[in-house]
Amino acid sequence: MNILVIAPHPDDEVLGCGGTMAKHTSDGDEVYLCVATKTYPPDWPEDEIPRRKQEVLKANEILGIKKTYFLDFPTVKLDTMPQKELNEAIAQVVNKLQPEIVYIPHGGDVNSDHRLVFEAAMVATRPRPALAIRKVLCYEVLSETEWAAPFTENAFMPNVYVDISGVLETKLKAMSEYKLELKDFPHPRSLESISALAKIRGATVGVEAAEAFRLIREILT
Repeated sequence: MNILVIAPHPDDEVLGCGGTMAKHTSDGDEVYLCVATKTYPPDWPEDEIPRRKQEVLKANEILGIKKTYFLDFPTVKLDTMPQKELNEAIAQVVNKLQPEIVYIPHGGDVNSDHRLVFEAAMVATRPRPALAIRKVLCYEVLSETEWAAPFTENAFMPNVYVDISGVLETKLKAMSEYKLELKDFPHPRSLESISALAKIRGATVGVEAAEAFRLIREILT
């Protein structure tokens, strides 16, 4: 089975569904990653840019990702470009891979890149006879999902949970490769906070650790 994870930025995929990705690969599924943006000078130090790509690839290796597609749009500047370009770039990846399950960011996240990638992914995964997609789910990202304004339209209300009790350490190991993104506790983007959220989501459904998702669409045959 082909699985596609669409991430606005490198590390969003691990934060949102790293454990689930590890479970898919251990089950023999082929998991692909599509990263929409990259950093650029002078907003980011020039010597960090190649390091960031290497961090993605190292995290991919730990999770067993088969291939990553880098779209290379500018980070935090997706709102300055035509939405059509982003839609088409993500759609090309979806059409090429023909995934059966697609994981996308939550549409209510505080970061505008996340919201725009969500909208583009919704366009790219809309039901069509030529597509193999059977399920689309939104994932949550610490320091993006919970920091959104407390309005109903932004709320992340999970209705699907994946037991990652056996692969939580793999998720944390993959996240540890993102050294430029990790923060010290009590920042939400710390290993302690990631572990705590997994345990809270797990306790919600009676397991040791879980990742939570909001189901957008599932087609049963």
